[in-house]
Amino acid sequence: MQKAGFIGLGIMGKPMAVNLRKNGVELAAFTRSGVPDELTQAGVVACRSPAEVASKADILFVMVPDTPDVERVLFGEKGVAEKLKAGQIVVDLSSISPMATREFAAKVREKGADYLDAPVSGGEVGAKAGSLTIMVGGAQATFDKVKPLFEMMGKNISLIGEVGAGQVCKVANQVIVAATIEAVGEALLLASKAGVDAEKVRTALMGGFASSRILEVHGERMTKRTFDPGFRIELHQKDLNLALATAQSLGVALPNTATCQQLFNACTAHGGKAWDHSAMVRALEIMANHEIGQKPKC
Repeated sequence: MQKAGFIGLGIMGKPMAVNLRKNGVELAAFTRSGVPDELTQAGVVACRSPAEVASKADILFVMVPDTPDVERVLFGEKGVAEKLKAGQIVVDLSSISPMATREFAAKVREKGADYLDAPVSGGEVGAKAGSLTIMVGGAQATFDKVKPLFEMMGKNISLIGEVGAGQVCKVANQVIVAATIEAVGEALLLASKAGVDAEKVRTALMGGFASSRILEVHGERMTKRTFDPGFRIELHQKDLNLALATAQSLGVALPNTATCQQLFNACTAHGGKAWDHSAMVRALEIMANHEIGQKPKC
């Protein structure tokens, strides 16, 4: 099997790297806070820079928060590009600008390497379970080479189109996720304010046409008040910024996306940028002067 590298071992990256190693992949890794003992004890080679990872791997995975972070990892001091050579493949798993993605891919190709953008969906739960949805942009031949490794991290793996198409697909995903979180929050808040058990409502709705993964997982977070991050609000804000900027460049109106972003902004204003994105419901609760689960005020 080809040697792989992994850069970025945060909430999502670490379990993805763990799954690669569990499946026998020879892995080198770098993260700014230091490669966790859990990985080094499992045989992962800890590197001191992205460039060092590039010197040890055929396929390099990048999983960092935002567009500037990817640019720094690839082209900054001691970045991947310093050691990149013909035949290698860079796979960006991050969720970043589709336009910047195409620029990064062009620079990587100048080195004779190939590039895939492959943002993921499924949160920390999916990363740990190896059940992520992976949306890929790039050439078919390059996708085919990396697919066996994708299958160690995800279940629903799709080649969407050329480079950048994966990022566009992820932006669309985040629009739907945000709008659905907002709808679930409104529904459960309404039930609770009416004096009805919101958890029983959620359970009942899971058997009907309103059923969704977000109602199942994030609806339960709302009723149980468990907002430790699987996916932080500040990251979803970043993704919606990408959606709104892309829409503006295309002359497309996304009114509900804009509303969801404002609700996230309200959460951030109340100290919630690191809350799980299901905590969007807290902004709705503030406006309603009611928290899901509390008894309605007379």
